Amino acid sequence: MGKRREGREAAVQFLFANELHGEHSPEEQEAFWTVHNAKSSVRSYAETLIQGVLARTVELDALIEPVLENFRIQRLAAVDRNILRLAVYELVHVPEVPAPVVINEAIELAKSLGAGESGSFVNGILHKIAQKVRPKSNV
Repeated sequence: MGKRREGREAAVQFLFANELHGEHSPEEQEAFWTVHNAKSSVRSYAETLIQGVLARTVELDALIEPVLENFRIQRLAAVDRNILRLAVYELVHVPEVPAPVVINEAIELAKSLGAGESGSFVNGILHKIAQKVRPKSNV
């Protein structure tokens, strides 16, 4: 598994835990990395993603919610919600990663961490968002 994929997975796990338990102290954050046992390059990428998502959650949710048909973002499964936030953050703020890569990585995370139809659900939502935020990419 590549460092970016591992970083994304670690970031989703952290964001999920953060949402369930609230903000973490620096000691609790360090404990997460002790348990996760990530290489420094993986941790560095994950922390960049984590900080980006946490700083822009309102913005990311505002991009996701209109695409959810007859649904509110808070009603999504926590894992799916955080996978979507992470992927939308990458689509908007990490332009060097191609949109199809962002979407495929999110689908794989949803398949491995989510339930049932999470992969298909994440694919549909991200495809619509990518068309809006990266209209010239091949999605």
